[in-house]
Amino acid sequence: MRFMKISSHFVVFLLAAVAGTLEGHAATALTPGELLGKALFFDPSLSTPPGQSCADCHDPKAGWTGSDQDINLHGGVYEGAVATRFGNRKPPTAAYASFSPKFHRDGNGEFVGGNFWDGRATGERLGNPAADQAQGPFLNPLEQNDPSAADVCRKVAASGFAAQLTGSSYPDLFARAFGPGTLDCDNSSDTYDRIALAIAAYEASREVSSFSSKYDAYLRGRAVLTKQEKKGMALFEGKAKCANCHSTRGMSYAGKFPLFTDFTYVNTGVPRNPENPFYQMPAEFNPLGADWVDPGLGGFLAGRVEYAPYAADNKGKQKVPTLRNVDKRPSLAYLKAYMHNGAFKSLKEVVHFYNTRDVLAACEHLSHPEPGINCWPAAEEAANVNRTETGDLKLSDEEEDAIVAFLRTLSDGFQLSGPTAD
Repeated sequence: MRFMKISSHFVVFLLAAVAGTLEGHAATALTPGELLGKALFFDPSLSTPPGQSCADCHDPKAGWTGSDQDINLHGGVYEGAVATRFGNRKPPTAAYASFSPKFHRDGNGEFVGGNFWDGRATGERLGNPAADQAQGPFLNPLEQNDPSAADVCRKVAASGFAAQLTGSSYPDLFARAFGPGTLDCDNSSDTYDRIALAIAAYEASREVSSFSSKYDAYLRGRAVLTKQEKKGMALFEGKAKCANCHSTRGMSYAGKFPLFTDFTYVNTGVPRNPENPFYQMPAEFNPLGADWVDPGLGGFLAGRVEYAPYAADNKGKQKVPTLRNVDKRPSLAYLKAYMHNGAFKSLKEVVHFYNTRDVLAACEHLSHPEPGINCWPAAEEAANVNRTETGDLKLSDEEEDAIVAFLRTLSDGFQLSGPTAD
């Protein structure tokens, strides 16, 4: 249920929640643009009806992705500002999104960069895919549902949230970030661009993309990985082929902090999530109903004249996400959803799927299917499934566990307590 009107009690509660969820992150001063972006990111009054902020789907305590465990356990897709309206994909993490390059084809003909699972936030408009992405949810009827950029501008101008969160009003924050008078709803298109650029700046800040995991401490020589974590790292970079896409080299920040993605697109053969609420959306939003199949990158390419010839070869491919914060959660008992459609509910399940996808039988062919034990369901999109780096990795159960242990070292907010090792 979304709030139709923001009460003062709700604002006080939200401000306390924001402070609590950011506790433990790198304590660094934000620039004026980052501070403005933070206020916009957490402001619940900027949707129609009011009640949904960016943080509703990108929560710090869950690694800047969806934090509602009930949703994660089922469809994995989050409800928009309008009750009963759902998008079609699980929210990706907002952390480290600003490091994605502009959408382009590389020398090998591979599509690289952009944001959203399908790459449609290309960075062509604002020079930054994260900023292009930030403009999408506000105007999406399945998300924050605002009718226009002008409406968003007016909501920002009328909101008192920034003053309560930061001690400065939105006009003051805009003036400090972009110059006097830049919260200008007579020129709402320009102001809407500034809103998006500020949100992207916050997402790039050390408060969101903090490089503060145990793995980062290990790279700095300030932490020691356990034997299991070291074994998992070796497998990740070797036998398991994880680093082929989730690169620990090459694409990096400041030359030494890997981003754990090469920003490419791949179809790993993930099965459909039968509980995805988008299948039940009305024809206005999903004319195919239960027959809808996520086209991924191919769907975006098909709508662009210059890219349309490559659509078929990229059908079903989704962006390779960063693995930073992939296990970030409030407690060990808390469950997250994984993959673009939330089909898997644990890192162990993901690793086991990559390991055995092509080894176990197809569930559709068995009378007593047990996914992950004696079978796997068919791929949501059968075209272009990666058969060379996933599907039959010949990992033991112990090796799968070691990889999961290594992935858990990628959660930001690691607290140094002295080197430990097995």
